[in-house]
Amino acid sequence: MSVAIVTGASRGLGRALAGELAARGWDLVLGARGATALEEAAAGLERAEGVRVVAVAGDVSSEAHRAALVAAARGLGGLDLLVNNAGLLGAEPLVPLAVQPHAGLREAFEVNVLGPLGLVQEGLPLLRASAAGAVLNISSDAAVVPYATWGAYGATKAAVDLLSAVLAVEEPGLRVWWADPGSMRTRMMAAAEPDEDLAGLPAPEEVAPVLLRLLERGLPSGRYTAEALAAAPAGGGARR
Repeated sequence: MSVAIVTGASRGLGRALAGELAARGWDLVLGARGATALEEAAAGLERAEGVRVVAVAGDVSSEAHRAALVAAARGLGGLDLLVNNAGLLGAEPLVPLAVQPHAGLREAFEVNVLGPLGLVQEGLPLLRASAAGAVLNISSDAAVVPYATWGAYGATKAAVDLLSAVLAVEEPGLRVWWADPGSMRTRMMAAAEPDEDLAGLPAPEEVAPVLLRLLERGLPSGRYTAEALAAAPAGGGARR
């Protein structure tokens, strides 16, 4: 049985990815800061899909929490996929760099960059031992496009992109994907730009199965977008 860790799994894209993996028979370790919502998500997946799901509440910026996530995966038999999805904006709503709070930027780097790196470091022995170890780091268009007010968040995602690319070079036995899901109808997006109409954006449940084409098609390490994955024929997967 394959085992995945998914962070930020109590809602949004993390919850949707966890649901898609559970439907495919994966056992899961789910992490998020909100214990109640996380436990409800885990219990729902266990009932609906008949897989083993362990909820580990905490913050990915915490070394102890990261160790607990990996220990839970070890208890399920190993680690085949690490999904680094948890993230913070750095300010809600987003603000120009001229007034970006340093404390918010610092916290965003702790969660968005050091958290994923720490989880990779903690989980590497199990990922290397897997027959098909893989890391999926959730990126953003803001990592490569200079959108006004998205500078702080985009800087963290640009850092994750580069860390991912280097990890792919240093760990050729793993598949490392950094994937931009595009704008979605999520609580985070609403917090980022509260005056924007999100009605026309896809829900995370629509995007999650597209991102998992990376896994299903065994695509090579690289940066991908949900838009390109959706358009690519089976066996292909355009990168950006």
